[in-house]
Amino acid sequence: MIPDQIILFALLFAVFVLLIWGRWRYDVVAFTALLAALLTGVVPTDRAFSGFGHPATVIIALVLIVSRGLSDSGVIEVVARTVIDSSRKLATHIAMMSSLAAVLSAIMNNVAALALLMPVDIQAAAKAKRSPALSLMPLSFASILGGMITLIGTPPNIVIAEFRNDTLGSPFKMFDFAPVGLACAAVGVAYVTMIGWRLLPKARGLSDSGKELFDLADYIAELRVSAESGIIGQKVAELDADAEKNDVEILGVIRRGQRLPGLARRIEIQAGDVLVVEAKPKNIEAVQGPMGLEFIGAGTAALKEDHLVLTEMVVPESSALVGRTATSYRLQYRYGVALVGVSRRGQRFRDNVRQLDIRAGDVLMLLGSEERLADVTTRMTLLPLKDRGQRVIKRDKAWLAVGVFATAIIAASAGWVYLPVALGCVVALYVLLNIVPVRTMYESIEWPVIVLLGAMIPIGAALQSTGGTAVIADGIMSVSEGLSPVVVLTLLIIVTMTLSDVMNNTATAVIAAPLAVEIASRLGVNPDPFLMGVAVAASCAFLTPIGHKNNTLIMGPGGYHFGDYWRMGLPLEIIVIVVAVPMILWVWPM
Repeated sequence: MIPDQIILFALLFAVFVLLIWGRWRYDVVAFTALLAALLTGVVPTDRAFSGFGHPATVIIALVLIVSRGLSDSGVIEVVARTVIDSSRKLATHIAMMSSLAAVLSAIMNNVAALALLMPVDIQAAAKAKRSPALSLMPLSFASILGGMITLIGTPPNIVIAEFRNDTLGSPFKMFDFAPVGLACAAVGVAYVTMIGWRLLPKARGLSDSGKELFDLADYIAELRVSAESGIIGQKVAELDADAEKNDVEILGVIRRGQRLPGLARRIEIQAGDVLVVEAKPKNIEAVQGPMGLEFIGAGTAALKEDHLVLTEMVVPESSALVGRTATSYRLQYRYGVALVGVSRRGQRFRDNVRQLDIRAGDVLMLLGSEERLADVTTRMTLLPLKDRGQRVIKRDKAWLAVGVFATAIIAASAGWVYLPVALGCVVALYVLLNIVPVRTMYESIEWPVIVLLGAMIPIGAALQSTGGTAVIADGIMSVSEGLSPVVVLTLLIIVTMTLSDVMNNTATAVIAAPLAVEIASRLGVNPDPFLMGVAVAASCAFLTPIGHKNNTLIMGPGGYHFGDYWRMGLPLEIIVIVVAVPMILWVWPM
C-alpha cells in the first residue's frame, strides 16, 4: 500500500473505534478525521469542505425541515389518533402502529416519524395497562424498515443515490428503492407483529420505566422558614449552592397558603414562607438546621397542577444536554425547570440526578410550568413522551402542507425539477405560509448529521481516488474467489449490515458505496444491484441501540438493555437478507 492509503485506513480505523466507543459525538469524530486528512494531505485543500455543498447533504437538511412542517401541520397526529385504539389486542396494535410507522417513514425522515408516534404508543400502552417495552421496539424497527422504501426515507438512500450520480452519471430516482424496500418492509412488519415482540425477555413486559419515575411521594417535603432563619431576605436562587451540596432541589414557595408562580427563583424569602423541596429524607434533614427550616409535611400535594407539571422527556443524540449535567447546564437557573429523576436502560436514578451525565436515550422527569417545559423542549431538542399540547399544531394548514409536499414529490419523480430544488421550494413555501416558522427552521435540522456527512464525503472520495477502495475490494475478491457474483453481493450486504450495527448508518453508506461500485467493476457486472444492496444493508441496524437513532430513542422509555436488541433484531436481519437478495436480482439484474 502507498502512504496515502495507509494514512486513510488508519484514519478510518480510528473513526470506526471512536464511533463504537461513543465517548465523543460522531460529528466531532468525523470532523476531526477530516482535519487530520487535510493536514496529512490525503484530502486536497480545494476539496476540504466539498461535502457540505454536496447534494446529499443539502437534501438531508431539506428533508428534516419538510418533516418538521408535516409534523406541525397536524396531519400525522390526526391519522395516528384515528388509527390507534388501545382496546385492541397487542398483536393487532403492533400491526397497526408498525404499518403506520413504515408508511410515514417512507415519506418523511424516519427519526421524525418515530418521534411523532412514540408518545401515541406509550399512551396506548398506559390505557391498556401494559408495558410500552412490548410495542416500542417493533415500532422502532418498522420505522427503520419504512425508510428503505423511498429516496427521502433515510439518509443512506440519499447518499447512495447521489453517489450513483457522481460515478455513473445519473442518480437513483424517488421510487427506485420501492420494490426492494416495500418487500423488506412488508415481511419485516409481519415478523415484528407475529413473532418479534415475543422474543423479548419476559422482564421487559413487566416494567414501565416512565411510570416508575413518578413515585415522588417520599421525595417531596414542605419546610417552613422560621423567624430566626438566616435565609430570610435572600432570593431562592441564592440558596442553590447549599442546596446542591446536599442534593436538594427547591421547587417553589408557598406564602400565606398560596403557591407562588413557577419555581419562584427570584422571590425574596420571608419568615413563615414554606419551601417545597425535592430530596431524600436524610438530605432534607441536612439542610433543615443550617437554614433554619421546620418540617411540616411531605407528599406531592404541594405541587399544584395549575402551576407546575411533571412530564417525561426522552433525550435524542442531537440534544444539547447530551454529555452535560443539569447543574453544569444550569437547567433550573436558565429555564426554571427542575430535573427530578432519570431512567436509563430500565435503571432509575433519583439520587444526585443533577450531577448525572445525561446520555442519549435517557428519560428525564422534569418539573416546571407548561410554558417553561415547552421552551426547554424546543431549546434542548427533547422529545415529550406525553402530548401536553406543548407543540404548536397548525391544523388549519394540514392539507395545504400535504398538497405542497405531494406536488414537489410528483415534480421531482417525473424529472421536471431537480429533487433538491423541489424540496427547497417546499421549505420556502412552508416558511412563507408559516407552516414552519422562521425561528424554528434551522432548529429542525439535525446539525450533527450534516457535519458528519460533510466531513465523511471528502474522506470517502479520497479513499476512492487513492486506490484504497480497490485494496478493500481485492481483499473481498480474494475471499470470494471462484464464487458467484450473487454470493459476493450477499457477502457485501452482510459486511455492510454488520458495520451499520455498530456505527452511524450514514457513515457506513459513505464508506460502502464506492466499495460496491469497485467490486461490481471487478466482476464485470451491473453496479446497481450492489449499490442497492448497500442501501438496504446500511439501513438495517437492528442488533444494537447505537446503530440507528431510533433504537437509541426507545431505549430509555422501553427500559431496554443493550442485549435485548439482538433477540428481535438478528432474525430480522436474516429475514431482510433472504428477501432483499432475490428482490434486488429481480428488479436490478446483473
